[in-house]
Amino acid sequence: MALSAIVLAGCAVGPDYHAPVLKTATEFHSASLLESRQITAAAPLENWWVGFGDPTLERVIDAAVRQNLELAQAVARVTQAGAITQSARAALLPAGQVSGQAATTHASLEDPLGRLGSASPGFDRNGKLYNLGIGASWEVDVFGGLRRGAEAAQADYESAQAAASAARLTIIAETADTYLLLRTLQARLALAQQQAATQQHRVELARLRYSRGIAPELELRQAEGELATTAARVPQLEVGLVAARNGLDVLMGVAPGTEDAQLQNVAPIPAAPAVQTAGGPAALIRRRPDIVVAERKLAASNARIGEAVSDYYPKFSLSGLIGTATTAGGDVFTANTLLAQGVAGLHWRLFDFGRVDAEVKAAKGKNAEALAAYRQSVLVATEEVEDALTALVKLEAQEALLSNGEQALGRARESALAAYQAGQQSYLQVLDADDRLQRTQDARIVAQSDAARAAVETFRSLGGGWEPQMTHAETAAQSSARSQ
Repeated sequence: MALSAIVLAGCAVGPDYHAPVLKTATEFHSASLLESRQITAAAPLENWWVGFGDPTLERVIDAAVRQNLELAQAVARVTQAGAITQSARAALLPAGQVSGQAATTHASLEDPLGRLGSASPGFDRNGKLYNLGIGASWEVDVFGGLRRGAEAAQADYESAQAAASAARLTIIAETADTYLLLRTLQARLALAQQQAATQQHRVELARLRYSRGIAPELELRQAEGELATTAARVPQLEVGLVAARNGLDVLMGVAPGTEDAQLQNVAPIPAAPAVQTAGGPAALIRRRPDIVVAERKLAASNARIGEAVSDYYPKFSLSGLIGTATTAGGDVFTANTLLAQGVAGLHWRLFDFGRVDAEVKAAKGKNAEALAAYRQSVLVATEEVEDALTALVKLEAQEALLSNGEQALGRARESALAAYQAGQQSYLQVLDADDRLQRTQDARIVAQSDAARAAVETFRSLGGGWEPQMTHAETAAQSSARSQ
């Protein structure tokens, strides 16, 4: 009881953990660029993909979250870390066991004991032994080494949980990005086939003009070369389309090539919703699960310093046993068969302090490494958000310019067609207008896709796709504050 009081009142050796306070800006530098976006509806950060307004995208992401095998591995690692945490906590409590044995022996007369016993009157080479006992042992955590180990295991468990959330965010973003790529390749393939048909008409017209002697051979060969160049893009786009489709299947945890009519049919590239910066860099520290992983690893490394320091001090243990032992089965529970044992143990690495010093230095070095990694993760996360916000706004501006150019070239094509129908110019000018229009349309499709994919990267870099949970330490601190 006295030792129990010491455990409850004592303080664990080693430094107590306090999360580093990092100086962060109140807002991202690129956040002001979002004001130029003419979009009012903002997607909730927890399920930002809903803001794209594409039911097929939502279905695909839902399947990926449920079935992706990389995500299943991350979830399994959480289970493993939870079991280690449970084991570390159990080490703080007494351990007990029940043991029993019923043995029958038939001694040899040729070994030393048998020869000695056989010379005695009444020697019986047959014997029986019955015993039953209940034992308990407890390492009394006077200096807190076990508590620091449990603290480190808890932090590792929370790190594994955050890593699983980070894996989920990555899978969601990869699925959305691959889906957008699929829709982009479908649109570009349809346009390339249309371009090839247009240029085929141009070749036929050039061949007719050449056969009648009103056009040089150069015009025909140039038209044939442009047709070949455009036609060569079709198989390239088809290869990319198959790869994107197979990649999407793998992300959804199904065999590549699985039939899916909604993905097979061509559909437009969904427009990106508005983006909210979720409180700036300060909020990013709690929203980004990879930053939470780095912070929890820092907490675990801090606890392991205390775990190493505890080896400077003696470790105390208590153990006891109560039971019975007899050679007669009917006398197991009589007073004469009772036995009891109590042991107070001491273990102290008194002459091993050089090795303990090295272990403490190694633990402190790992803690310094974890602190630098945590700070680096915050910087990298902020950089990713700044880059993503800039890319989103600038690519949308590029798309708008190309869209204006597409409209202008569309009107030019209509004018060329009207002039041809009025007999004022040849059909070749109409085909030339078609070609310029289609090239601009392809560039606009790419820009639209790049802008939508930049929005996906922006949501990912902001930590969208999950609801942050309080760590064990934060929950305890909040409970303590409420009680005060």
